[in-house]
Amino acid sequence: MNETPRYRLLVVDDEPDLLTLYELALVREGYDVECAAGVEEAWRLLDARPFDAVVTDMRLPDGTGLELLARLEARGRGERTVVITAFGSPENAVEALKAGAFDYLTKPVDLRQLRAVIASALGRLPRGPLSADGAGPAAAATPPGAPGVAGAASRAVPQAPEGAAALARLAGASLALAQVRELVDKVSRSMAPVLVHGESGTGKELVARAIHACSARAAGPFVAVNCGAIPEALLESEFFGHRKGAFTGANEERPGFFQAAHGGTLFLDELGELPLAMQSKLLRAVQERAVRAVGAVAEVPVNVRLVSATHRDLAEEVQAGRFRQDLYYRLNVIRIHVPPLRERVEDIGPICQALLERIAREAGIAPVPELGPQCLEVLAQQRLPGNVRELENLLHRALALSGGQRIELEDLMLDPVRQQVLPGASPAVPAAVGAGASEELPRDLLAHLDSIERDILERALQAHRYNRTAAGARIGLSLRQMRYRMARLGIGAEDGQPEAE
Repeated sequence: MNETPRYRLLVVDDEPDLLTLYELALVREGYDVECAAGVEEAWRLLDARPFDAVVTDMRLPDGTGLELLARLEARGRGERTVVITAFGSPENAVEALKAGAFDYLTKPVDLRQLRAVIASALGRLPRGPLSADGAGPAAAATPPGAPGVAGAASRAVPQAPEGAAALARLAGASLALAQVRELVDKVSRSMAPVLVHGESGTGKELVARAIHACSARAAGPFVAVNCGAIPEALLESEFFGHRKGAFTGANEERPGFFQAAHGGTLFLDELGELPLAMQSKLLRAVQERAVRAVGAVAEVPVNVRLVSATHRDLAEEVQAGRFRQDLYYRLNVIRIHVPPLRERVEDIGPICQALLERIAREAGIAPVPELGPQCLEVLAQQRLPGNVRELENLLHRALALSGGQRIELEDLMLDPVRQQVLPGASPAVPAAVGAGASEELPRDLLAHLDSIERDILERALQAHRYNRTAAGARIGLSLRQMRYRMARLGIGAEDGQPEAE
């Protein structure tokens, strides 16, 4: 303990017994601790010298912990702040996180959690996954009292090179994307759970990876989970792990996603696909900062930053009773909306360049092929419902068809009669059509759209021999979404074709 830096902490609480208890617990960890009983006394100490972290009760005789946070923020101070809230007051915790707190604790405070959160806030993070019973290298490397579901960076942490590189991968110069990058940089400095919202293919996972890379957890694991791709019967085991013999086929102990992400970031993609029963279990893991493997008796503390993503409107899902309101509030502390391509057309050029560089690098092609002068103009006129993912598929195909160092319009337009990018993309505006020209409008729009969707689904299924999982992945749909759309449109496997998942 003597080899570690002696961090200076300020603890603020108006109850003398609790103040003494917190002080003793932290002094034993090797910290220099000073105490205050109110906002003004705390500010006098802060005015006199800098601290590494501030632990403050929410309710104080002469104000609130939020007022102290606001003063620190206004002065540009770098202290990491931890707020103690009353039990059963999640709205206060969310308010504190939005105000810039690094983490929060609820009364009565578990001293092990207090030590853990302070260690996490100061960057003293454990590395490596936990086993299902909490033993193993990570547990041994953990400071006394393993940190809970918490963040690991602060406003004082400089951005690492990998963070700058991750932000650069969010290609584009539009104002909308600049706002996304600014939010990513800001939220990466706290533990606040982040919900990334956007249409399919907009790059939600890139945003999540950027949050991880910009944080002090960059050296830890980043575990990405597609919540819609896991069979419901396996969800609990996949998330929390299982003990040997816990169920038929459990021949060995296996850690879950939370244990694998210990010391890093857990990315829950398509969060809205989780069934209600699993939402309850996830809520407990978030609240208790611990998980219990299937077949285990005790819960194991885990140190995980949670970032979630969805294309659904979770507020509507809550109103419809399909998503738990308490879990929504827990995970939607900070919201980042990733705009679709149609709202940032000016980004298509930089995105195409970045995609072509990556595709060429992976294919061993040099130099990187260029887009012909008309290609960008045509691509900008596309609706591109699949967003960046669809654009990437188009460039993959165009690069294979070009046969040279320049991608021309005909390499994109596989059907010159209909001027449509295939398969499954939106019609492009023909280069020869004048500004005043118009096409015949459908008399029944819903039936027309159903016809287009049915055609795309059937082609995807045929291309993948009616394997619904593979076909769905090809066009950006989960297996559940494929099943729903096939049932709604009356699409079934052809005679003699396997009904594969």
